[in-house]
Amino acid sequence: MAVRSNFDGTALAARYQEIRDVYLSDNRPWVVGYSGGKDSTCALQMVWSALQELPPERRQKPIYVISSDTLVETPVIVRYIDVTLERIQTAAQAQGLPIKTEKVSPTTDRSFWVNLIGRGYPAPSRRFRWCTERLKIEPADDFIKACVAEFGEVVMVLGVRSAESATRAQVMSLHRIKGSTLSRHSSLLNAFVYAPIESLSTDDVWTYLLQTPSPWGNDNRDLVAMYRSAQAGECPLVVDKTTPSCGNSRFGCWVCTVVERDRSMEAMIDSGEDWLEPLLAFRDLLSETQEPEKKRQYREFRRRSGQVNFIRGTDDPVPGPYKLEFCKELLRRLLQTQIEVQRNAPPGEAPLLIHDAELHEIRRIWRTERGDWADSVPTVVRDVLGHDLDWVREDAVSLTADDGRLLHEVCSAHSVPTELVVQLLDVEREAHGLKRRHAVHTRIEDLFRQEWRDLDTLVAVRKAGRIESDTTEEESEIDPEPELPLLRGMSERTNP
Repeated sequence: MAVRSNFDGTALAARYQEIRDVYLSDNRPWVVGYSGGKDSTCALQMVWSALQELPPERRQKPIYVISSDTLVETPVIVRYIDVTLERIQTAAQAQGLPIKTEKVSPTTDRSFWVNLIGRGYPAPSRRFRWCTERLKIEPADDFIKACVAEFGEVVMVLGVRSAESATRAQVMSLHRIKGSTLSRHSSLLNAFVYAPIESLSTDDVWTYLLQTPSPWGNDNRDLVAMYRSAQAGECPLVVDKTTPSCGNSRFGCWVCTVVERDRSMEAMIDSGEDWLEPLLAFRDLLSETQEPEKKRQYREFRRRSGQVNFIRGTDDPVPGPYKLEFCKELLRRLLQTQIEVQRNAPPGEAPLLIHDAELHEIRRIWRTERGDWADSVPTVVRDVLGHDLDWVREDAVSLTADDGRLLHEVCSAHSVPTELVVQLLDVEREAHGLKRRHAVHTRIEDLFRQEWRDLDTLVAVRKAGRIESDTTEEESEIDPEPELPLLRGMSERTNP
């Protein structure tokens, strides 16, 4: 890769000296954000090289190198980062540097598959990018908060550059502390930000990486090759909403549907990684569900709150979560994709696409929130994987698929919404055996306030002028409903 740069030896020496000065200026530990891309690699390598020149007794302040694993990262990138973190830890110990590596991941309840397949969240889009905060910001923030609780204050060291965009430069300037090289974190108290490569250009970054050997033993030419094969930009460690996220054909999450086509994955496949093709096919299936003419096919017309809103000026309802039957199909397709990818992946790179803990949580959500009396998750897992997990056995009041079919017959005969009765029975099931049942009536009242009429009836009432619940699809998806489960307080309700 041929690059041009004005970043000479004098400028590099000054950069190293600034890093040492900031490191020695206080006792606040450093948390270095590492994504595996060029910018974070450059920042970490500069910090490492600068501190190597300090005597051992002066480099005692701890440095934590954290990397975010969303659990849906492209397997090639996961492998690269895992190997690199291991090398960083080993080399730091051998060279006497106070560096420790950590991977941060979303909790099971906040994972991509639990939200998408479990709760029915639609595939992320530019209007409704629900994934960034849950998968990236929160795990990193939790680690930073833990450091703040232990040390009082921390300094985040990030590979961000003002040349990335005018918006980024403005944000960095806005939070700058007067007379200091540090900025205040945009949302976390007692957390500060240091950007050692802030003034560098892209050419400066590549010049440094190609001319300076990696101190932990990586070959930076491999990083160049990875960028070339993915035809991609960096997917940074995201620590707040001001940090630019992925979605512009960058390598990162293989399920990303923020862009119309995943050119990064396509380029990897074209360069020889054809075992990734099933991932691309699954990702394209998720992207297909965003097509306006197909949303009605895949998604409920009720919101997760139980209410119905119409797109302003039309008789079309704002799409709600994925239908439970489609979620079942997604789960089946995901497990089949996992088998196919694991069969064809190179040695050491066979990915686990969904973890057992996520399957257990999806099962719980379907059973307690979505009326899945058939208990479908164990059946799908058994059919596709050929074995059972250690499923939690439920109590005697659990209802079955046969019960559901009988209930549907009775409800149909009396023109009563089956789903309403299912929810009412589940409220009773949840309260079964409790001595204090004062909240049951509130939950039942909240259920009756939800919308249970079918779509044809609602449209007819709307045309008669008796429904005033217009909104835009953009507004509704940017501001999603609360996530409180329906059976834990029944408080998930928007104003009609």
